[in-house]
Amino acid sequence: MSPAPDPRQRAWARFVVAQALLFERIEAAFGAAGLPELAWYDILWVLECAEGGRLRMHDLARQAVVSRSNVTRLTDRMEKAGLVARADCPEDGRGTVCELTARGRALRAKMWSVYRKQIDTLFGQHLGVREAEMISTAFERIIDSTNQRKST
Repeated sequence: MSPAPDPRQRAWARFVVAQALLFERIEAAFGAAGLPELAWYDILWVLECAEGGRLRMHDLARQAVVSRSNVTRLTDRMEKAGLVARADCPEDGRGTVCELTARGRALRAKMWSVYRKQIDTLFGQHLGVREAEMISTAFERIIDSTNQRKST
């Protein structure tokens, strides 16, 4: 019999499986509601939180939880749907900015009602407030540490 796994390795393994299962259920809920995929929500949310509802494409790619290679393809489709608009960067003309439209803001709000229900049902109901705070703190440390290593 092999020794018991390190609790941190077990936590990682459970996190990976839980994340995959949760994303699958959230995507299914979006589909059932006739809404686009979760990656669209993420792009819309990042833009909504940005100053003026706009970001340079490379900043959007960095902040989104979507692969950088997929951001351009996603924003192409989102622009065709009237959710975002892209233009030359007004500061220097070299880059491109992506801006949230009113239609994109409305879709993000509609998606949030479905997303929030899924978060509460599939995730939140299994955690007490203290557990949620502990998990958030641990993930914030991981995010901060990972971001620091990326910039060095």
